[in-house]
Amino acid sequence: MATTLAQPGEYQETIKKSLFLALAAPVADAQAAMDFIAGRSDPDATHNCWAYRVGDQCRFNDDGEPGGSAGRPILQAIDGQQCDRVAVLVIRWYGGIKLGTGGLVRAYGGCAANCLRLTPRLEIIERVRASCHCAYGDLQWLQSRLAAAGAAVVAESFDGEGATLTLDIPRVAVADLAQAITDATRGRSSLELA
Repeated sequence: MATTLAQPGEYQETIKKSLFLALAAPVADAQAAMDFIAGRSDPDATHNCWAYRVGDQCRFNDDGEPGGSAGRPILQAIDGQQCDRVAVLVIRWYGGIKLGTGGLVRAYGGCAANCLRLTPRLEIIERVRASCHCAYGDLQWLQSRLAAAGAAVVAESFDGEGATLTLDIPRVAVADLAQAITDATRGRSSLELA
């Protein structure tokens, strides 16, 4: 079960005199992730390292830290927390003590993981588009059944025989809803996936 963040999150930690600030946010797409990172990066900080995941798309950046010691551990924290549609920026202000590659991996990955763990989350519910034409006599029943299935009416049109509804439905509810529509209307109406 993939989750995303319900709201932006923040976590701060000092490790061997370096200050690490992790900022995380839910994002709809790669452009939103890059906008978040650009908007929250601190040009006065020593490093602004980041990662994001949106479905199969992911990117990360070490921003001058040794290769693989910052961005990749942040992405691993996102994946380890089973998050999707999330961007994480970890800002570091160098405190004068070198951490070494292993220390950097633990610092960046740990701060990112703590930030994600402490931020409220929402389950990602995959949704699909579908349409259904029903007689006017079935419309009230259909509307109540749609609400019970977590479906939303996106558009509707009417003709002499009834209504055509364009629907946004949770994927897990499609089969049960399609069967209920067919049964209740004795086959006169059916759910068609877009």
